[in-house]
Amino acid sequence: MTFLITGGAGYIGSHVVRAMTLAGESCVVLDDLSTGNADRVPEGVPLVVGSVLDRLVLDRTLAEHRITGVVHLAGKKQVGESVEKPLWYYHENVQGLTVLLEAVAAAGVRNFLFSSSASVYGMPDVDLVTEDTPCAPMSPYGETKLTGEWLVRAAGRAHGISTACLRYFNVAGAAAPELADTGVFNLVPMVFERLDAGEGARIFGDDYPTPDGTCIRDYIHVEDLADAHLVAARKLGEWAATGEHRDLTVNIGRGEGVSVREMVELINENTGHAAEPVVTPRRPGDPAKVVASAARIEAELGWKARHDVRAMITSAWAGWEANRVPARHAER
Repeated sequence: MTFLITGGAGYIGSHVVRAMTLAGESCVVLDDLSTGNADRVPEGVPLVVGSVLDRLVLDRTLAEHRITGVVHLAGKKQVGESVEKPLWYYHENVQGLTVLLEAVAAAGVRNFLFSSSASVYGMPDVDLVTEDTPCAPMSPYGETKLTGEWLVRAAGRAHGISTACLRYFNVAGAAAPELADTGVFNLVPMVFERLDAGEGARIFGDDYPTPDGTCIRDYIHVEDLADAHLVAARKLGEWAATGEHRDLTVNIGRGEGVSVREMVELINENTGHAAEPVVTPRRPGDPAKVVASAARIEAELGWKARHDVRAMITSAWAGWEANRVPARHAER
């Protein structure tokens, strides 16, 4: 098979490309480089610079490279930005997906994997979030991901495409320093930035109904996340080879919760810092606890996360130090 990886020059996308190529799969990257970095694309992997909104580029790429499966990661992903620019987020994330699926259906591609998010759940009041937990996204970003899932499944049913929707939880870490996340929008890089400035990490609220009063989240190493894509993509290929057209929706997490305060303490310990965190008021919309149930993906695909939180922190810090620059920009 030959896979088209949209957004393959970004943080998560480049890890997916790495995992798939190391496993012997043939890949082609499509990325508009608005937030991605061409240097992340491995030597020998074709890079098509273009947007999923450009049907001509999609048609040409699918045909020229004889694409047989698509892993779709391209899109906008910042919650706060989506609140400020909802029309743009719907255009990029939903319209872009629509155009891509139209091209995929026309080209006869029979495997499609969609990068979704735990943001589709909103503020679930459960100990473990299963795939059957009601979805109630709280931001335009989360809405575009849930709408995207609906669209992917509907197109799959109508056009005989096997589909998978992977709902990521909190991604951290790096498989190699050059692939590290250089954006400052998630907890780990946000703490790193504060440490660089000689300041303590910022904790948004310590009065939640949790053991230490801070929010609890499920963190997943990006290398594990990439491996989950490989396993899911191969399963789609198996289904297609037997003439089956199925859909799969799974959480990608460890099934273990870590509080913000615990995470900050681990980061301090693993980076040699001792700055005390600074507690500030809660951010609107932050749920107290969101932890994945990872039972379905293990049952369906035999996949289970291998890396712990310390491995995430150590590898992320190595990448942060290697990529330390005066001004950092958001990347996918």
